[in-house]
Amino acid sequence: MNFDLEYAGEILPDLLLAFVQYTLVATLLGIGVAAVLGLLFAVIRQLRIPVLTQLLTAFIEFIRSTPLLVQLFFLFYALPGMGVTLSPMMAGVTGLGVHYACYMADVYRSGIDAVPRGQWEASVALQLPPRVTWQRVVLPQAIRNVLPSLGNYAIAMFKETPFLAFITVPELLHQAQEVGANTYEYVEPFALAGLIFLAASYPTALLLRRLERRLETR
Repeated sequence: MNFDLEYAGEILPDLLLAFVQYTLVATLLGIGVAAVLGLLFAVIRQLRIPVLTQLLTAFIEFIRSTPLLVQLFFLFYALPGMGVTLSPMMAGVTGLGVHYACYMADVYRSGIDAVPRGQWEASVALQLPPRVTWQRVVLPQAIRNVLPSLGNYAIAMFKETPFLAFITVPELLHQAQEVGANTYEYVEPFALAGLIFLAASYPTALLLRRLERRLETR
């Protein structure tokens, strides 16, 4: 088996374009949705509003107990039957964002629980409004402590973007498959796709480890 460098060089621009336009964009948007929604879920659960908390907990457990691919299929193929149509990219970003928000919610919650009780008591003693306590005291400390864990989920989301190919998003792996189907040569496109994923995720993982070590020394 020979690896054709000339052929690899010819198809690399198309793969990089698919990576930037779809894989990277879907990851960044999905991380944004997951980070904001996960924080919202965590705060709601901390407020312990009886019915709302129970419903949210059931929703989170349902999402975490079902495969991401099934959720993507539901958003893209089943919702139109209910009168709601999402574009492939919108369905993909929504699926990734909601799925990982349910995991990030627990990460945020652990960070909130780790805030010293004295911080809460000091806020009460100073008669700070609840909104100010959350925004200025609790959340800055909680989020800083869990940044490495949130980053690990972001990397996991990035590596699961190939699932979007099943709902017709022309992301990196989908483009590699298309190139292979057109030329009947699959080694080079899939090898390049794997190397692109590696080149993007491995340095990010190293940065997260470094950040984690710095936070531990503080």
